[in-house]
Amino acid sequence: VQLQASGGGLVQPGESLRLSCASSGFTWGDYAIGWFRQAPGQGREWIACIARVSGTEDYSDYVRGRFRISRDNGKKTAFLQMNNMKPEDTAVYYCAAAPTCYRGRMSYDFWSRGTQVTVSS
Repeated sequence: VQLQASGGGLVQPGESLRLSCASSGFTWGDYAIGWFRQAPGQGREWIACIARVSGTEDYSDYVRGRFRISRDNGKKTAFLQMNNMKPEDTAVYYCAAAPTCYRGRMSYDFWSRGTQVTVSS
């Protein structure tokens, strides 16, 4: 079982970045996909989730309206489009899989390694 998050990097405030979450080794259609982030010295924070069947999206208040989660079921990949980025978005970003969308990190079965996102001028 593997989830691989990629696409992190350094951007300036106001710019955009798209993260990818590629999967292998489990039945993609059985799982919702969530994105989390962890800033230095902080806990891992849930930011978005997309349901496995309906594709219903859910967002934390910190990113709603700026970030967009999506999934390509044919490619077994999820995405996080991040727009109008802010310095406070700087964190290590992770994707994770769960049977349904949860906001709690303990409910997720599989995790990717993180990808670093830095927003700085």
